[in-house]
Amino acid sequence: MLLGLLSLTLVVLVWSGIGPKDRFVWFLEVLPVLIALPLLLLTWRRFPFTPLAYALMTLHAVILMVGGHYTYAEMPLFDWLRELLDLSRNHYDRLGHVAQGFIPAIVAREILLRRSPLRPGKWLFFLVTSVCLAFSAFYEMIEWWVAVASGDDAVAFLATQGDVWDTQWDMFLALLGALSSQLLLSRWHDRQLAALPRNPT
Repeated sequence: MLLGLLSLTLVVLVWSGIGPKDRFVWFLEVLPVLIALPLLLLTWRRFPFTPLAYALMTLHAVILMVGGHYTYAEMPLFDWLRELLDLSRNHYDRLGHVAQGFIPAIVAREILLRRSPLRPGKWLFFLVTSVCLAFSAFYEMIEWWVAVASGDDAVAFLATQGDVWDTQWDMFLALLGALSSQLLLSRWHDRQLAALPRNPT
């Protein structure tokens, strides 16, 4: 399974880098994948994640790489949905920010359960949600810093599409993603955690 997920990630990464709409935006969008992938490969023996966590991380990588290829404001499938449903904007960016909470929630939950005294319950739920919100807020600051440093070149990366509340929407959607991920996947995640070796070295 892991080899299949790795292969999928690499294939989509190569595809996304072939003729992207904006090379600068592509680099900014896929940079998290370029950072996370080597780290995961270096640590998979000492700290193997559950299959669920790896599958979700792959999904997140694909969302980022597709957004990098087309830019979030011009992803063709969501352009079609915008026209079909008479929407005011391309909502691929919104999907990306839901994923920004939904997927890191399981990763944060796994790390906290395996490397801290925390156990499933209210405190774990609260802290995982807080981590996801902090991550989302930090990403918004990165977008701000990139915009300040590069000016007009960052417009496609920001993907605000004229919405003055875009930053707030992004963080709110990440919050909804983190909450829904824990509510929907926690039991499945717990079963997979129980199947892992007790003390990975």
